[in-house]
Amino acid sequence: MATSPYSQQVGSLLEQLGPLFSFMTRSPWAQRQGDPTICDFVVGNPHDMPLPGFVDALQRWSVPRTKDWFAYTLGEQPARAAIAASLRERRQLPFDEEDVFITNGGFAAIAVALRAIIDPGDEVIFLSPPWFFYELLIQASGAVPVRVKVNLATFDLDLEAIAAAITPRTRAIIVNSPHNPTGVIYPPETLEHLARLLTAASARNSRALFILSDEAYSRIVFDGRPYFSPAAFYPNTFVLYTYGKTLLAPGQRLGYIALPPSMPGREQLRPAILLAQFMTGFAVANALLQHALPELETLSIDVGHLERKRDRLLEALRELGYDVHTPAGTFYLLPRSPWADDRAFVELLGRHDVFVLPGALVELPGYFRISLTANDDMIDRAIPGFAAALEQARTTRGVG
Repeated sequence: MATSPYSQQVGSLLEQLGPLFSFMTRSPWAQRQGDPTICDFVVGNPHDMPLPGFVDALQRWSVPRTKDWFAYTLGEQPARAAIAASLRERRQLPFDEEDVFITNGGFAAIAVALRAIIDPGDEVIFLSPPWFFYELLIQASGAVPVRVKVNLATFDLDLEAIAAAITPRTRAIIVNSPHNPTGVIYPPETLEHLARLLTAASARNSRALFILSDEAYSRIVFDGRPYFSPAAFYPNTFVLYTYGKTLLAPGQRLGYIALPPSMPGREQLRPAILLAQFMTGFAVANALLQHALPELETLSIDVGHLERKRDRLLEALRELGYDVHTPAGTFYLLPRSPWADDRAFVELLGRHDVFVLPGALVELPGYFRISLTANDDMIDRAIPGFAAALEQARTTRGVG
């Protein structure tokens, strides 16, 4: 019996995500989640108690002020005003609260932005190594994903490859900075060049090409570096954000889409975004989080402590002999695997109770990713495990 196009699409998506799902559900790490004896560096989950201010805010704003406190809401005005004010301060652009759309996390922000602009047959460029779900979300929007690798020597954008990937059907490119997993912040000269590229392509195609700027880690920046948003260089930029990183509360789904004041036709995009929120299963943050948002906007985990954990692990791993890239931001370190088969080395680390993410799962074979959200005790306990695994790898050169 012939399969339906829907069944074929589901089968294709499951094939793409199968290795990730298998790791997350059936790997030795998955079987030992919650075990207090392991050192868990796999994903950006909290390993310390939540921010006290976050808990206090949720408790305070859970008390109803009106009868419709928990009614349907597409975007509470105080919350949108707080976001616009924050963006005006952080991006030095006069964002309007009418151009702010509150979503249930950054995941939804990406999905909604895509649905708002995509026509059947459009293409969307995404960068590799990618966040796990870019390709899935592009396909779900009805567009064709187009993968472009970053420059693997510098992890900067490969502008020539991006230019070569643009066709008359290109509608958007997803740019993630600071970039997960490399931690690179794209500098102004790169973003200016990208803006010129997209401006020229938009003119050729007689149709705007958009940047979807995934700025999830824009406040997780190290060494006093500035952050540069593509919105400052290219008017047709969707600013996409999640509070899950700064609050280290990824299970409380809160994020937004913001259109910069320079975006042409943003008045026409507003109803398209609202419609896309409904089409994406009412992709709006819950009422309690919206009420609390003006207070949550001011809170953050201790980025200085995160930076100190980065420095401690960098120093320890390099002293042991690992080759590790220094991230400018994000939650992650990206060491090279001593074996070409990074999955095999990750399994070896697991036998020493140290669990990390194989680079192959983020299209970067030969590396592995370490989450800095692990607590200090885990880091202390993990360093001997990293040492033992590397020593064992050096004496077992037949693997990889």
